[in-house]
Amino acid sequence: MVQAAQAANDARLLAEAAAHTANEQAKQKAVEAEEERKRTAAVQEQAKRDVQATQEQAERLQEAADEERRRATAAQEAANASKKVAEEQVKTANAAKEEAERKLKEGIRPVATPSPEEVSAAKRKVQYREDLFHFAVAGVAGGGKSSLINAFCGLHNKDLRSAATGVTETTLAMARIPHPDAEYPLVWYDIPGAGTLKISDWQYFNAQGLYVFDCIIILFDNRFTMTDIAILTNCRRFRIPTYIVHSKADQHISNIMDDMANDSDDDDESEDKKKKLYQAAREQFIQQTRKSVKDNLEDANIPDQKVYIVSNKTMIGVVKSKQAVKVIDEIELLNDLIQETQTRRARRDAEVDIIMNEKWWLIIEIFKSLYCFLRALTNPDVDPFST
Repeated sequence: MVQAAQAANDARLLAEAAAHTANEQAKQKAVEAEEERKRTAAVQEQAKRDVQATQEQAERLQEAADEERRRATAAQEAANASKKVAEEQVKTANAAKEEAERKLKEGIRPVATPSPEEVSAAKRKVQYREDLFHFAVAGVAGGGKSSLINAFCGLHNKDLRSAATGVTETTLAMARIPHPDAEYPLVWYDIPGAGTLKISDWQYFNAQGLYVFDCIIILFDNRFTMTDIAILTNCRRFRIPTYIVHSKADQHISNIMDDMANDSDDDDESEDKKKKLYQAAREQFIQQTRKSVKDNLEDANIPDQKVYIVSNKTMIGVVKSKQAVKVIDEIELLNDLIQETQTRRARRDAEVDIIMNEKWWLIIEIFKSLYCFLRALTNPDVDPFST
């Protein structure tokens, strides 16, 4: 019995040991299984994060690609727009070139507007003064500009203060001649004749800086030239008063009288006959001159204007208040020039008065504002604009 009990106890102990071992092994496997599950979960989580990171990177790359594509599209559109603008500019330039070439072929000259710097330079060149009036005498070479200025000043060509004259063009540089009578604040300018400075007729106006003068006398002798037309056209652009003057009237009338005498078989040389011959030649010369100028202005699409027919000898007599004879337009021309001077002086004085009044008004307003400002500083509780 004892042995059986002992055997049963041993068997029980063996069974318990086996159960304990099995239980420990089960626990160990459970721990191992849990660790494997955690490792698997960690791997899965990392894989998930890696996938998300990859997706985010792919999205960023896609956005960058989209942005680069948008920039490329915008750049292409800008390039296309610039190309279109450049093509339009080239088209406009080519059209302007073709138009300029067409005008040149048709004799229409380009219009050049002087810059402010060029205007200032031209004024310095002529010694322009606001208190003086600057009259330019311009025209073709050999037209008698210097002699006419001398006559306006009451001087003969051989007088000491007279402008240089000669058979050929003597004025190769602009001559400034103040009027000898201080009563008239005038300065005369003897402008080099066109054709003497290697410049064309349509460049003559700008090349001589005629746009700065207060008045321009266009002098011609035998015919109305393209230079005269160019000066008149530009003076209209710049709103400069112009006077068309035909000089040497006495010489032209004398030539016509000679032609009339040669064509006549009448040997009568009485004073009465000479007077009638002079009147006929004078009338013929005046009519021919006025018609020539009218036709030239009409051909150039310029409104008709008076032509003053003068002789220097008669002009000197008029200026010196002597009893002038054989007067044509000398007195009228001088009166119109004096009237032009007085009108422009009155206009200029009025402009100065307006400017001065505006300056005084501005000064008063500044002092008012300063007073109110100081009052507000010293009395902050008081309305500075109250009385």
